[in-house]
Order: sequence, then structure tokens, then C-alpha cells
Amino acid sequence: MNIKAEILAKHNQAQRDKIVKYVGDNKERFDEMMQLFLGGNYRITQRISWPVSNAAILHPQLIKPYLPKMIKQLRNEKLHVAVKRNTVRLLQFIEIPEKLMGETVSICFDLLNNPKEAIAVKAFCMTVIYNCTKKFPALKDELALSIKDQIVLPTASAGIKNRGNKVLKLLEQSA
Repeated sequence: MNIKAEILAKHNQAQRDKIVKYVGDNKERFDEMMQLFLGGNYRITQRISWPVSNAAILHPQLIKPYLPKMIKQLRNEKLHVAVKRNTVRLLQFIEIPEKLMGETVSICFDLLNNPKEAIAVKAFCMTVIYNCTKKFPALKDELALSIKDQIVLPTASAGIKNRGNKVLKLLEQSA
């Protein structure tokens, strides 16, 4: 399979699943997919982010070498929302190395507190930060404050309120 040709041919769930199945736990195929993801082509990066996210969740050992670049990429203000969404989505499900947690948490707080950020990105950031509080409990108060700021806004979506309240409940239980 030519992953680049496939990702440009169609962009739907069936195509995502086809690519993820083809890649499987094959390191060389995953590396090929990641070269497309990190290659800089706006459209390809956007489209491949969905299969990358799903493949990384299924096979987290494959994403580890790419985490520093992926996390750094989140700082790019021109990054397509699909790339941010899929990157932060996968960060919820993997163990972030301790040496990358500081930068990851900082980026996630920036995204969470950005009023222009997409709802899904904010919701996923809440979970990523919460997961990091298990190693760094001092983050709990700041996370709780940020979530409370988000859920009281008159423009807060049902998704933000739902995820925010769930994470607040988890924070209370772990106190």
C-alpha cells in the first residue's frame, strides 16, 4: 500500500481503518506514516493525523520515538485543528515520559485556556493534564481552576461541561 496515495485519495473512517490495519504493529510502516505526519505538507499532515492517532493508541510503543517532535509541533499556531485534536487525543492514552511532561502540561494548559481553541482539543487537554497529576500532584489545583473557569463560561459547550465535571470529580476523589 502507498500510504500517501491512500490518504490523499479519501478521508473517511473506512480509509482511516484501512490504513491503521495495514500499518498494524509494523515499525517500518509506522515510520513511513510518521514521515508523512511530520513532513510539513499541510494537507497530508492533517489527513494522516487521524490514522496516526488510532495506530498509536493501539500500539503505543511505536509512537514513543516521535513524541518530542509531536509535542513540539503542538506549539505551531498554524497547525490544523485536526492535527492538534488527534495529537492531544492520543496523548490521553499513552504514558508520557517524565522528561516530556513539563512541556506537554504547559502546552495543554495553553490550549485549554485559549478561548479560540476547539472544544475537543480542550476536553482532551483536561484529561492529559489530569493524567500528569498522578506523577505531579501539585498540578491538581491549577487544573481544577482552569476547568472551573471553562465550565462557567456562558459559551461553554455541553462537551466542555461534561468532560470538565468528570475530571473535577476525579480530582476530588484523588485528593
